[in-house]
Amino acid sequence: MPWTKQDYPDSMKNLDAEVREKAIEIANALVEDENMEEGRAIAIAQAQAKKSVKGGND
Repeated sequence: MPWTKQDYPDSMKNLDAEVREKAIEIANALVEDENMEEGRAIAIAQAQAKKSVKGGND
């Protein structure tokens, strides 16, 4: 089941909205396109989203 802005993993609840939206997008792609396990996809997506959003604003 894909995650949305309203329905996402609890581990994403404390992320900034912009980072959370990017993490949701990445996690959905990893699960759907790469057949990755959800827990692993969430962890990777959060790390990549933080780098993508925060790194682009430095």
